[in-house]
Amino acid sequence: MKQFISFCLINVMALFVSVGFSQIQAPAASPKTTITQAFGLSEITLEYHRPGKKGREIFGDLVQYGAVWRTGANGATAITFKDDVTFAGENVKAGKYSIYTIPGEEEWTIILNSFEGWGTVYDKKKDVLRLSAKAETLAESVETFTIDFSDFTDNSTIMSLKWENVSVPLKIEMEVDSKVMAQIEATMKNPDALNAGSYYQAAAYYLQTDRDLDQALEWVNQSLELDPKPYWVYRLKSSILAGKKEYKAAIQTAEKSMEAAEAAGNMDYVRLNRNNIEEWKKQL
Repeated sequence: MKQFISFCLINVMALFVSVGFSQIQAPAASPKTTITQAFGLSEITLEYHRPGKKGREIFGDLVQYGAVWRTGANGATAITFKDDVTFAGENVKAGKYSIYTIPGEEEWTIILNSFEGWGTVYDKKKDVLRLSAKAETLAESVETFTIDFSDFTDNSTIMSLKWENVSVPLKIEMEVDSKVMAQIEATMKNPDALNAGSYYQAAAYYLQTDRDLDQALEWVNQSLELDPKPYWVYRLKSSILAGKKEYKAAIQTAEKSMEAAEAAGNMDYVRLNRNNIEEWKKQL
């Protein structure tokens, strides 16, 4: 009898163990992706699930034209803007939004909505923005639904929705210049913040944005006074001088940069300086 009871207890324990470990984990049909993309002086975070084509016809069939689509699978596709942006030409405040779309054969409706949750739940009353965007035809079919970022500039990027042979590009922009200029102004007024790096960055931004090159030259010289070694600062100075059409001085400074870069083993800078010197000699 005791042996029988022990046998039963062992079987009961085995049952509980097997139940505890009986969950089966399989690959997600539509894997979740989270992307944090830097652009300008800010960043965008995107969270979405990526269904696959898997031999199916997508637009006009699985995803119907003229109907609201969750723009992915499972939970609502979410986009978070760290700062205020211009989204496809429309002003959008910093915050988190869900992206819904209404696909069309040639044009899509893009919706930013305040809802957070399961993607098939859509409440038009929570729309924050609606706009139209052109659909483009891709040369090659995209198997897995993709949202990516490309074509970066100092203040913008292109976010594209891609699946099957369709791409819908959306330009996202933010104000950068006024923010950088405010930082430069504040830094130049604060002696504790001034160092070789801050002078270099201010001079580089002035050259990059085609501003006062006399001021840029003054700042780059101040950077070199504080730290006379960096070959990349000499390269910046040579570019500023060339921008002022002072090609002889630009060549002499580029030669200093090239010599220091070669000593440091940075052959990329050697090549860049050599190319500039050849170009500027033609201007003499």
